[in-house]
Amino acid sequence: MATFLSKNLESIVSNQLIAYLDVNDLIPQQQSGFRRNHSTETLLLRLLSDFYSAMDLGQVTLLALFDVSSAFDSVDHSILLQRLSTSFGLVDQPLEWLRSFLSERTNCAVVGSSRSLWVPAPFGVPQGSVLGPLLYLLYTADLCPLLTSQGLLHQLFADDVQDYIHSIHQTQSLLYNRCA
Repeated sequence: MATFLSKNLESIVSNQLIAYLDVNDLIPQQQSGFRRNHSTETLLLRLLSDFYSAMDLGQVTLLALFDVSSAFDSVDHSILLQRLSTSFGLVDQPLEWLRSFLSERTNCAVVGSSRSLWVPAPFGVPQGSVLGPLLYLLYTADLCPLLTSQGLLHQLFADDVQDYIHSIHQTQSLLYNRCA
């Protein structure tokens, strides 16, 4: 019964938080993971569109693919709460509710029939939670402006990052130089 109530409460909080983020346009447009009307298909369509447009202009694309290992387990609660306040404007009761949601969590490891001791978990968003994926997206939202500031194009799906840049092909560049 507690799990059912917890999931329902998380769903209510998640829906309210998403509505707030959408109204204030706070989720990066390049993020397709865990968002309504976004999927791996929309991500691939955006990538292919960018790549084909570059090809039409005679450009080549250099693509780097990143998958953050154990990404959801690496979220630092204190940094997340600070970002929720500073970058997303959450204060007072909403921020305190999220602080309570993240606090005093514990983990253990289970291998076969053996289980380790329970230990405090100051990192990570709760596995299988409704809010966990959204909190991860907010935790990593500053990645988009950082990549843009370096002149990189990018698309994201949760913890997967597709970084790319278009460039004139070297032989084409040589041809332009000879004709000039």
